[in-house]
Amino acid sequence: MWTVDEHLADILAKVRPLEPIELQLPEAQGCVLVEDVTVPAALPPFDNSSMDGYAVRTADVEGATEEFPAVLTVVGDVAAGVGTPPAVGPGEAARIMTGAPLPPGAEAVVPVEWTDGGAGAGPADAMAAHSAVPERSGGEVRIHRPVAARAHVRARGSDACTGELALAAGTVLGPAQIGLLAAIGRATVLVRPRPRVVVMSTGSELVQPGEELAPGRIHDSNSFVLSACARDAGAIAYRVGAVDDDAETLRATLDDQLIRADAVVTSGGVSVGAYDVVKETLSGLAGEEGSVAFRRLAMQPGKPQGFGRIGPDRIPLFALPGNPVSCYVSFELFVRPALRALMGLDPVDRTTVRAVCTDAVTSSPEGRRQFLRARYEAGDGTVSLVGGAGSHLVKALAQANALVVVPEAATALEAGTEVDVIPLG
Repeated sequence: MWTVDEHLADILAKVRPLEPIELQLPEAQGCVLVEDVTVPAALPPFDNSSMDGYAVRTADVEGATEEFPAVLTVVGDVAAGVGTPPAVGPGEAARIMTGAPLPPGAEAVVPVEWTDGGAGAGPADAMAAHSAVPERSGGEVRIHRPVAARAHVRARGSDACTGELALAAGTVLGPAQIGLLAAIGRATVLVRPRPRVVVMSTGSELVQPGEELAPGRIHDSNSFVLSACARDAGAIAYRVGAVDDDAETLRATLDDQLIRADAVVTSGGVSVGAYDVVKETLSGLAGEEGSVAFRRLAMQPGKPQGFGRIGPDRIPLFALPGNPVSCYVSFELFVRPALRALMGLDPVDRTTVRAVCTDAVTSSPEGRRQFLRARYEAGDGTVSLVGGAGSHLVKALAQANALVVVPEAATALEAGTEVDVIPLG
């Protein structure tokens, strides 16, 4: 038998990161940056107001109170992105909007709530719409509070300076990173693309969810689980309808799907049965077709595994067992790291932690590493088992958020034993 670690090492030795491509920002989300991106110009590019209010000289509002306001002449409006702002001289103010450039001569911004808004009454709650009261862009404003120099002003370059590193190579581009790239003017970026993963279940007994079950049939859940796992790992998943236990059909389906695949994941048909079509079909590949090796691993669940590279482009293929829990655990241990490697990331991102197991493990096969579904409580450092060890127990899998690892040398564990735990969230 191969160990879990040997099988994973063999996979990662044969998986290479995808070639970088230039993508538009919307398509680059979830991809991994392969270049350092620097800031081409200061962000923000000019001093601007962080408030709706009035741009003033600080000396003109010194000592201002609501009882004795500073009365200033309004010389015009400064709206974001509109025209050239008017200069502010002694005894003057300019009505300014959030994001608008600080006008020449102004030293600070007084929030509109500290003024009468030009209405000649008490403190204003907000500015009147320009379209409704255009005269407020002139006249007078009463300022009720003083401000310090640069108050409510966003300084040029306060977010990022010219030449500064914006994003380093290796960064996964999420919403915030996409926003930063747009803010500094990048329309495209060089990334490793998200891997395209073709997922298919095999088995003549499988029926699509929503269809009626005939005697001896079950609904296909594995292809849905594996597609969700692939998306969770950062890949693009293409789910193929269940393939019957027929070697010719499976081969034709694979040939059709390779054109859009960076990896293929199958489930079922890898054990020692007379109808294990995946093993039957792929064991005989040779030459330009590629090759797939089928192995027994010292683990439970997930003992039978297949891995190889197929087609002229040597697309990685993962042949996973058909039992739902075996299938899921196998993906987490072997496929997820490989997909991350294709993206150019550290393959292993599931950090193993130590926790006290509140339940006893009454039986574990000697010489095999066992993975048990569990609920991990990070707050108190405990983990409790969910369901039994059966590899068909999908409900228990849905209730779990971690895997408890029982080492090869252990055949049982007492309650209260400290164990390795792999959180799955």
